[in-house]
Amino acid sequence: MKRVIVGLSGGVDSSVAAHLLKEQGYEVIGLFMKNWHDDSVTISDECPWLEDSNDAMLVADKLGIPFQTVDLSEQYKERIVDYMFDEYEKGRTPNPDVLCNREIKFDVFMDIALELGADFVATGHYCRKATIEKNGKEIHQLLSGEDSNKDQSYFLCQLSQNQLAKALFPIGELQKSEVRAIAKSQDLITAEKKDSQGLCFIGKVRLPDFLQQQLKPKEGVIVEVDANFETYNNCIPIFDTKENELAYFSKKPDYKISDGKVVGKHQGAHYFTKGQRKGLGVGGTVEPLFVIDTDVNENVIYTGQGKQHPGLYRHVLFVSNEELHWVREDLALKEGQSMSVMARIRYRQDLEDATLHKVASGLYVEFKNKQSAITEGQFVAWYIADELIGSGVIS
Repeated sequence: MKRVIVGLSGGVDSSVAAHLLKEQGYEVIGLFMKNWHDDSVTISDECPWLEDSNDAMLVADKLGIPFQTVDLSEQYKERIVDYMFDEYEKGRTPNPDVLCNREIKFDVFMDIALELGADFVATGHYCRKATIEKNGKEIHQLLSGEDSNKDQSYFLCQLSQNQLAKALFPIGELQKSEVRAIAKSQDLITAEKKDSQGLCFIGKVRLPDFLQQQLKPKEGVIVEVDANFETYNNCIPIFDTKENELAYFSKKPDYKISDGKVVGKHQGAHYFTKGQRKGLGVGGTVEPLFVIDTDVNENVIYTGQGKQHPGLYRHVLFVSNEELHWVREDLALKEGQSMSVMARIRYRQDLEDATLHKVASGLYVEFKNKQSAITEGQFVAWYIADELIGSGVIS
């Protein structure tokens, strides 16, 4: 019997994953990851780890599998929380869920599982894995979940071949409704439990409170930029190379305070992200204000009225070589090559037609249609059909 260690989170998805593996004849062990100790920043009734850990223990008991808790809070703080603070300070918006999978679940946690003699690590992600052979070598594919509404392949976009080799996703073929029905039929305590939200393993967090632990409030101004701002209507130059064209369209406008009018004050540009509408506290506009850019050096937030404001839209983004990742290393582009793909810049966004262009310093992703709120620090992931083949951090 192969031994599988399941990351039991105390939710319905990982509970059913453990049940299915047991049914398939694996030797299953449940492990709960405790990644956080500070309850002062969590909205406590939303996802306290204690309740989750109890639910995970009750599920393991019901399934008749061994269970233990591992404390990974030190590694979580180092690899996820410190990274988040650092990114926000630079004016970028990180995605902790993607990082948590790469750095914690499929790295630190996986190492612990392998030390416990596990052949595989399983999670309750809505995605699938397939294995093909190419030139006599096994290649693992990361495929989107069958439930298109719940597909979580995007969150796993940074996994490597080595990590995928040891991963199992038992519920990837199922719809969420089927997962709940299985949990109910097995009388699992998590059958009706709401999906947890917020930060991976921490729960719902008051982000400003969370960030204020490290990033001190600092008053600055909110500037509104008119939709007819001249930069949006600049004449497009004639380009001598495709790379120059991509570089031009990937650049965001460089705003200064005089480009608009001051409409309010804020407590720190690093608390805000592109596309954000809530929390600005500015009224009296015809359409709601959206953040179109933040300048953490000058501590200024630039906004525009309405979700169609031209300052929100671009169709090209750039990923530097240091932050470029291929799940399918065998499909990685060489300099000068391009590839047609489907891509998304955030979780649950519909896949959009795009072309990848590899250049010496990194990779341009050119979308067919303009994208709203392309945000530095977030991940772009690209697919061929339903297979996620690579990703990168938006520069």
